[in-house]
Amino acid sequence: MLELVGFGTDPDAAAEAATRLGGMAYVNHPTERDGRPYSAMIRAATDDVEAVRSVSDVGMYVCFSRVIKEPVEEPTVERSIATFGLVRNSAMTHRQCDDHWRDTHGPLALQMHLAMCDYSQLAVVDTIHGQQIDGIAMCAFSTRSDLSTKFFNDDDAKRAIIKDVTTFSDAAGSPPRVVLQQLI
Repeated sequence: MLELVGFGTDPDAAAEAATRLGGMAYVNHPTERDGRPYSAMIRAATDDVEAVRSVSDVGMYVCFSRVIKEPVEEPTVERSIATFGLVRNSAMTHRQCDDHWRDTHGPLALQMHLAMCDYSQLAVVDTIHGQQIDGIAMCAFSTRSDLSTKFFNDDDAKRAIIKDVTTFSDAAGSPPRVVLQQLI
């Protein structure tokens, strides 16, 4: 499904817009450090570009949303979502990067992040404004503690994920991870 995805700095405005558009709103997790590139995120399957743009002062993207792991439980306020912006490895085209992310990394992530309760990849189709990125990973865990302590199954899983990520992404050029909570 195609969605408009926006990163912004006003959580209240993002929540209001998501409610009005029938979308989803996310805000920084209470434990998140200050200085992250955005403090709110909105996702909406809508053609109301201006409504999403009005709350997306950091960046706005047209994304194809694909669910890699269906939610295993209903979201709760304790649920924490690690979002990772993806800038592709310069040796790859956008298509090559996205194919690898979907076909190789997605299945690997399911094996190496067993505590993850759902996982979506938002493949960027077009950047409306903001940093040029190729995708946004959304890795959800039941609690912030699970995200911190059970992100990887073990050290071998961590090495496998890091090795794979370096094949298709530019970690240094990608935005920093932001941990969010879903409001709506």
